[in-house]
Amino acid sequence: MIGPGTGVRVYLACGATDMRKGIGGLAALAQDGLRQNPAGGAVFAFRGRRGDRIKLLHFDGQGFCLYANDLHSYYVPFVVS
Repeated sequence: MIGPGTGVRVYLACGATDMRKGIGGLAALAQDGLRQNPAGGAVFAFRGRRGDRIKLLHFDGQGFCLYANDLHSYYVPFVVS
């Protein structure tokens, strides 16, 4: 696995994100919503409305990498009994 390296900052976007957004839309959210430079080398994490999808945006020096994962098969909702 190729990782971003040690000492990389990870920013979590609070709230739900429209998972139809691509690299440009997520970079705009990182810049406007999180007030961070999306090309600064940090990793930006976004979650879907239901919490079963995540997208990670990372600039590796040559371009943006977008990682997406559907956690539906792993997702178990928290139930208070």
